[in-house]
Amino acid sequence: MPTYEYECLKCKERFELFQSITAKPVKACPKCRGRVRRLISAGSGIIFKGSGFYATDYRKGKKPDGASCPLGQKGAACQSCPGQVK
Repeated sequence: MPTYEYECLKCKERFELFQSITAKPVKACPKCRGRVRRLISAGSGIIFKGSGFYATDYRKGKKPDGASCPLGQKGAACQSCPGQVK
């Protein structure tokens, strides 16, 4: 769920709310009950999860036999790789 930023038109208070996308925008300031407007925010950053995103995640050294084949087959048995003997 995204976080929306609002600003009160009366007291100029700024606040953020964690709302679902389908939720209706807030109409009143929680501080003074004045009218609010939803601000355009910069959005959120990209979050990378899992392995493979850092230099320390890459293996160094020789690949095991069959690692270049997407199916894990060895040598001439690989039917899907270009340049392999069939």
